[in-house]
Amino acid sequence: MAFMIHSTADGRVPANEYIPCGAITPKVGTALVLTDGKLALASATTAPTYISMVEKSEPCKAGELIPVIRVLPDIIFGTSWSAAATAVKLGEKVTLSADGTQVTATTASGVAEVVNIQGTAVGDTCLVRFP
Repeated sequence: MAFMIHSTADGRVPANEYIPCGAITPKVGTALVLTDGKLALASATTAPTYISMVEKSEPCKAGELIPVIRVLPDIIFGTSWSAAATAVKLGEKVTLSADGTQVTATTASGVAEVVNIQGTAVGDTCLVRFP
């Protein structure tokens, strides 16, 4: 799965922004950050500032503009667990998976606040936000 918009506080649909990317191969829903003025994958303990709205089969050319949405504190995202999350509780913050499309069950230095758990097995859905 990936980070897909579940809801926003006021029901609005976030606008696409076009930001230059580095040599990444984005998927729709990939968590991204700006590094040296270009989009890069968000690391496990770095809260994303953008979510990709495009899927590429090969790496972007340096500086290529891609559509993204800005991550705001009132957006709830649906995603899935990359590891079994039996010990994770609502309100805890978990880290991001290495590919930036899921959350882990690791709470140390977590960045994604868990607001709903629909299952705790690998691949099960949960809802998170980035406060």
